[in-house]
Amino acid sequence: MKIQGTSLLAALTAGAVLAVAAVTGGASAQPTPPSSVTTTPFTTPNTDGCPQKTTPPAPVDSSEVPAPGSTTPKPLSIPTPAVGGSQLGACGVVLPKGAPALPQDISSTAWMVSDLDTGEVLAAKDPHGRYRPASTIKVLLAIVALRTLDLDTVVTGTQADADVDGTRVGIGPGGRYSNRQLMQALVMASGNDAAHAIAAQLGGDEAAVAKMNELAKSLYLLDTRAATPSGLDGPGMTTSAYDLSGAFREAMTIPLFAELIHTEQVDFPGYPKDPKIPEDKDHPGFVIANDNHLLYNYEGALGGKTGFTDDSRHTFVAAAERDGRRLAVTLLKAEVLPIRPWQQAARLLDYGFALPRGSEVGALPSRNGNPATPSAAVASPPPRDEAAPAPESNGGSSLRTILLAAGILAVLALVLYIHRLTSRRR
Repeated sequence: MKIQGTSLLAALTAGAVLAVAAVTGGASAQPTPPSSVTTTPFTTPNTDGCPQKTTPPAPVDSSEVPAPGSTTPKPLSIPTPAVGGSQLGACGVVLPKGAPALPQDISSTAWMVSDLDTGEVLAAKDPHGRYRPASTIKVLLAIVALRTLDLDTVVTGTQADADVDGTRVGIGPGGRYSNRQLMQALVMASGNDAAHAIAAQLGGDEAAVAKMNELAKSLYLLDTRAATPSGLDGPGMTTSAYDLSGAFREAMTIPLFAELIHTEQVDFPGYPKDPKIPEDKDHPGFVIANDNHLLYNYEGALGGKTGFTDDSRHTFVAAAERDGRRLAVTLLKAEVLPIRPWQQAARLLDYGFALPRGSEVGALPSRNGNPATPSAAVASPPPRDEAAPAPESNGGSSLRTILLAAGILAVLALVLYIHRLTSRRR
């Protein structure tokens, strides 16, 4: 079959343009005909009936299946009266008298806004409802580690560290890491490999979990039971918006924790080649970035901790400062629609800052179980340098840019080649 040069050019150019459009999200594609299927309008999950009063929602995978020879822990008892005040015993929305309407598009099933300095709870939804914490439970591990380990001690990475499930910062066997660097990886990048390396120094996973649960009890966080150091789901894992807020407030009394959640990026060590793999090479160091997008996008953000598993969904705890007032926000079982969890947190923080000082519906606990007092010394992070851009998930934006540039260059090269080809035929 004979094809004219100009026809070939048009066909190939059209194909290249379609390929580029696919890379860039289909900006040049034809509009899709309207669908007859309607989407159910978003509604904030209703918890008025106390569906999670004793246990978290049913799992979607096998995370609650106990190991052979073990049994699933019984649900934690429910304190009476509710810890933090009688109003916090409610399961629905709890607001101060005369408070304005809540912001829209909050998909978090449970949440809380509290004052870091006074411990006052300003507003909440299902405050003692029980949910899975995901990586926000690393807040408890961080408190234990920061108060136990020598941060200058250097440990050697193991294959067991590198093989853990879930999010990994990139610890490799034979790498040399100070405990300070492991804490950076734990708090900033939510590395489960870092959690494993830290737990090993606390006596192993089981011992670390026991220390985390002892800490929770000492803080009167009675909805909380860790099952893993990292936040990977396990039988009996549970927390609440109230408890996570209390744990975060306790962590914020540690200056290094306040510094770590406020840090945007740091250099992290590499690790040597594996002598068992002939073609392997040394693995150079790299930069790790804070995965909390509120830090980059919300004025006055102090930092926080993110989390996600299939069973827990999105979890989040963070803080911000405005006009000398420091508030924290906690989200449990959130979704990325209609807006992302950090954006939901931003709206709830705005709501909390707009409430008059003294507005409260309860209080976070002190170590003896009594309501918190303004005497808690909450640490302040050091000033941040000029904001760095927020990290893109999986390098998606950079990849799209590279593919787009490659597509354009391919089209130009193709046009030049065909032009020369057809010119010789004339």
